[in-house]
Amino acid sequence: MKKTFQKWLPPVLTAIVIGILLWANWPTKDKDNDFAFTEFGQLPVTANGRIVPLDSLARNSLLAIREKQTLNLEPWKGWNENPKIIPATEWLANVMMNSSVADDWPCFRVDNPDLISLLKLPDKDAAKHSDGKHYSWNQIAANIDTFTNENNRVEAIEAANRTAYENAVAKMHERLVLYAQLKNTVQLENSPDWPAELAAYEKLIPDGIAAVNAQQAGQKFNQTNFDSLVAYISAFQYMANLEPPLILPPTDGAREWRRMGDALLDAPRPNGVPIDDSIHDWAKMAGALTANQPDAFNSALKDYYSTLVPTQSKALAKARAEVFFNQMEPFYNAMVIYVFAGLLAIFSWFNLSETLRRSAVWLVWLAFVIHTTGLIYRMVLEGRPPVTNLYSSAIFIGWGACLLGIILEKFYKNGIGAVVSAGIGFITLIIAHNLALTGDTMEMMRAVLDTNFWLATHVVAVTTGYASTFVAGFLALIYIVRGVFTKTLDEATGKSLARMIYGIVCFATLFSFVGTVLGGIWADQSWGRFWGWDPKENGALIIVLWNALILHLRWGGMIRERGLVVCAIGGNIVTSWSWFGVNMLGIGLHSYGFTDAAFKWLLLFVVSQLAFIALGLLPFKWWKSFSARA
Repeated sequence: MKKTFQKWLPPVLTAIVIGILLWANWPTKDKDNDFAFTEFGQLPVTANGRIVPLDSLARNSLLAIREKQTLNLEPWKGWNENPKIIPATEWLANVMMNSSVADDWPCFRVDNPDLISLLKLPDKDAAKHSDGKHYSWNQIAANIDTFTNENNRVEAIEAANRTAYENAVAKMHERLVLYAQLKNTVQLENSPDWPAELAAYEKLIPDGIAAVNAQQAGQKFNQTNFDSLVAYISAFQYMANLEPPLILPPTDGAREWRRMGDALLDAPRPNGVPIDDSIHDWAKMAGALTANQPDAFNSALKDYYSTLVPTQSKALAKARAEVFFNQMEPFYNAMVIYVFAGLLAIFSWFNLSETLRRSAVWLVWLAFVIHTTGLIYRMVLEGRPPVTNLYSSAIFIGWGACLLGIILEKFYKNGIGAVVSAGIGFITLIIAHNLALTGDTMEMMRAVLDTNFWLATHVVAVTTGYASTFVAGFLALIYIVRGVFTKTLDEATGKSLARMIYGIVCFATLFSFVGTVLGGIWADQSWGRFWGWDPKENGALIIVLWNALILHLRWGGMIRERGLVVCAIGGNIVTSWSWFGVNMLGIGLHSYGFTDAAFKWLLLFVVSQLAFIALGLLPFKWWKSFSARA
């Protein structure tokens, strides 16, 4: 009975996890007689230079504004008080077409106490419906003039010289601009009845044009019609200047999507484009949402969808595929499974349970399959190789490290490979999650990087080198932690860890070198020079030199088992600098992935690695595993 239990526990546990994932992530449908926000989220628009479903626009925008993909309408309530949570698409629909309601929703996250004080926002007080972190547009707009003056002052300061408070002001300005763009995507912000306003504008156009022409010719003209048309044009110009997403499909054989403001400005021009059915459909949706009429909203949504089918079938299919990807959340689910698998693998070290180790391996495989599926799905959606920006590099590095860990576990069967896979997989996906807060992770690439062949060679090779170096460093961390703090690092385990580290360093050296050379060839073809001592290029070269140094020290007998471990941890510092640090300099041709928010975490990571190096240099008599042998 016991052997049967030990045999079947891993697959049964994996099957249970799969069942939970399917239940938790099964696509939901809109309820009858309710607003079809799920179908609304599948509509394609153009944002960040690419076709994107409204579902993705909603999630990315809410992430940027609130740092979550859902909106809690009552954040002052605890989880056990049933706060009202709404999906991102419902939030976006209301921001774009029913802002009188959305403006009261606490979607803006404000953490800096000085900024809270500047905006005179309420502190945490459930009685006043405030959690001290999340605030509405209306609450912030009450002191928008004070904020604007402060932001003007902050903009005059270089980003590198700003304080935490000044960075918070700059970040809040970005969020407010994004929110204003969304409010002016479909209609004029705060319009009480957009269908009626659009109809009035459409009716005014002939008389308005006649008044403008007469005024320009010096003839008598109708001042009321003239002033009304000028007011509309000024308002629509404001909409267009905000550069909101392009929501109107191409017309008359044109290939480009259009902004609502631009389309409305075109109507009164000579030979202008008339206000077409798609504009009327959006207006009907806006009017129905404002009037709380689900049937009318769904009918207008259906009519608009039917206008897209003849000419935008590819865009519709791509939008549906991306919505499915969003709903499945493969990287988040893989991250959760990595945590569970890593804990099981660690527990197996203490009681030497083969059943726990096998269960961990099964779950690592499940997480790896989900991770791989998400990676491939993203590649198909983008039509690009796996690495196109910092976010995708984190996804790919985690995937490569997980694969290496699985290979190690296949050979050594001691749980170490499973911990490597789970640990690095989890850490890199956490990094990717935080990088996603900066906006669309599948946005169009900069032209200097927009070459698929070199993305598929140089970038993939060099990030494989990153992943391998991190795996070697993670193995070294396991060696230090088990050796110093536990009695589980026996002589055989220590030697096997050293062999793993040595083999991975050899692998890392090869891919780092090849990736760096391919990068030089790319630079020669793109920029006309093979090497320019750019910070990113220097970082890649340092990784190659560091790994080569480790190998030479080992070959020359200058370091042994513990020296190899300490040097491998140093590789973590070198690689983190090359991956993230050089981007924070904000200089050079490779500064496309700049993110200053990660500086604190990079610094903490470096300090932690130096602490582990210090532990590794302690005399063996202070290591629990070595004192136990004595």
